[in-house]
Amino acid sequence: MPKFLGVEWVDIFSSIERKKTYFGVVYHFIITYPFGLLVTILPFFLLFTFQWHILAIYACWYLYDINSPKRGGYASEWVRRWRVNDWFAQYFPINLHKTAELSPDHNYLVGCHPHGIIAMAAWANFATNGTGIYEKFPSIRWNLCTLALNFKMAIRRELLLLTGLIDCSRESIEYVLDKSGEKGRAVVLVIGGAEEALDAHPGYHVLTLASRKGFVREALLTGAHLVPVYSFGENDVFEQMDNPIGSKLRNFQNWSKRIFGISYPIFHGRGFLQMTFGYLPFRKPIDTVVGAPITVEKVENPTKEQIDELHSIYIQKLTELFEEHKGRFGVEKDVKLVLK
Repeated sequence: MPKFLGVEWVDIFSSIERKKTYFGVVYHFIITYPFGLLVTILPFFLLFTFQWHILAIYACWYLYDINSPKRGGYASEWVRRWRVNDWFAQYFPINLHKTAELSPDHNYLVGCHPHGIIAMAAWANFATNGTGIYEKFPSIRWNLCTLALNFKMAIRRELLLLTGLIDCSRESIEYVLDKSGEKGRAVVLVIGGAEEALDAHPGYHVLTLASRKGFVREALLTGAHLVPVYSFGENDVFEQMDNPIGSKLRNFQNWSKRIFGISYPIFHGRGFLQMTFGYLPFRKPIDTVVGAPITVEKVENPTKEQIDELHSIYIQKLTELFEEHKGRFGVEKDVKLVLK
């Protein structure tokens, strides 16, 4: 890459293929941040410019469609196969590795680890066909869970629903995995959430999992088989400011998470035209390994003992998955998975 004034700049003479992957990640950035901000203020703009009739039409649609995030959404294979999704996955690149078959005769609750700063691998693998999930698991329909807040923004909510995203509430998960009456469904849950994002430092493999048992209860209630998934490299695509437990910054982040549900990690990646500082992720490879399903029998009223037992099995299988594959993807032999 060319350097000027000590800054590494984008190579404007790079290949067309490389430029396409750059466009893919810029598109994702725009949808995540600027577009989200735009559609948040759009209703106020329409209201105060006397375009209220447009707002009223959308309000009618919104009220009609308000329960879709809790009813499985309406994923479009055409949208999930958009070429820009392939470019996004190729930017890092993100690769999906299959270790076992998923039978269409069962439903699955997939635990995705780690969260990272923005869960890049979860989006590329399970909300799009960027890494070829339709070809690797042709008989499974996928839904990635996200915060209900993401379905409050006009227009953006419809785009998310078209990619198969659903609300991460219990009602939503239980509808897809049980009440819909369908088989061959897989709900993907990034279990660590906002709290785990605070531990997303390059080279770290720290998961917020030891105290997270709600997903296990949902698996027992619905009879969905549990599938552990680990994405090596997820934590490497951004740099986060040091925030050790007990520091003033970490205390503020924990406070904001309790109050607003958002942890506000302070991070940076590369810029749009230079490689040193900005909000685009670095080009670092991410390898997502899908483990073998853990058989779960449906239990109408699971006890604490049953939940704890299945939770222990899940942790064991996830740890084995990490240990078996870490050497392939650049993790040192003595590095262990830390659960908290």
